[in-house]
Amino acid sequence: MSVWGEVIVGLVILVGLLGIIVPILPGVLLIFAAIAVWAFLTGGATAWTVFAIASVALVLTGVVKYTWPGRRMREAGVSNRALLIGAVLGVIGFFVIPIIGLFIGFVLGVYLAELHRLKTNDLAWPATAHALKGVGLSMLVELFGALIASGVWLVGAVLA
Repeated sequence: MSVWGEVIVGLVILVGLLGIIVPILPGVLLIFAAIAVWAFLTGGATAWTVFAIASVALVLTGVVKYTWPGRRMREAGVSNRALLIGAVLGVIGFFVIPIIGLFIGFVLGVYLAELHRLKTNDLAWPATAHALKGVGLSMLVELFGALIASGVWLVGAVLA
């Protein structure tokens, strides 16, 4: 693969990393696809080993991303219904107030759902805070896996 091809792959990986931090684009999918294209076009044992290691990192952290924070939120008493309503209002908020509306809508949705379920602000707000911590933890886990995959690709690009 040419230097310009590797620069383009690196830029797509960078956009994927940004997509994890600001959830506008499917960050992990972009990173996975960029490394897959690089491995296909580069060929050889090193490229396919890089692809395999990056894929394992992305899949493992994808599993952890959904299980670990979810378990912590269930232990804190956050309902799945509140998370669903938060997600729906987050998507609506994203279109009403670009980018920050996702965050505002999610918080508002979780809070209102928990307020309706628990009937008091003293219980609803801590549940909302736990949901926010869970989402933050989920993003950190996803970013960790993406950074590992990106680092593995970078080393592989230098070696290949």
